[in-house]
Amino acid sequence: MIYKSIFSSALGFVEICADGTQAITRAYFTSTPSAEYTENEITRRACEQLEEYFAGSRRCFDVPLAPEGSDFQKQVWDLCKTIPYGESRTFKELAAMLGDTGAARKIGAAVEENPICIFIPAHRVTGKMSFLAALSSNNAVQEALLGAEQAFLR
Repeated sequence: MIYKSIFSSALGFVEICADGTQAITRAYFTSTPSAEYTENEITRRACEQLEEYFAGSRRCFDVPLAPEGSDFQKQVWDLCKTIPYGESRTFKELAAMLGDTGAARKIGAAVEENPICIFIPAHRVTGKMSFLAALSSNNAVQEALLGAEQAFLR
């Protein structure tokens, strides 16, 4: 069974999904959240943590995550989780961290496919290469999340 909770933020609704293993499998912004859904403890806890995050009192999350993706994507998403709150890294910097400086485009594609927004902070990865940054459909959300984090640090 898939469990869901809906979190309403200033940036829109975040639909949070968990599976029977008690881990978040997806979290994404949507303008039309599911009308019917069944919550569980993990999705409710994720909502509480998002509320704290948007209030500026939470900088990291401790809900279990189980994103589905390739091994490479999971490596990139794990790197995203190491980027400190309020800071950013470029695709090129992440590629260097993986030891493959030519992988910036692959990194950009993996970041774009992040299935668990905010909890896996791919919004902290910015495109120094404007072509890749322009491809992002969530550019405004990314800027708003990173901007809010930076403001809370002041």
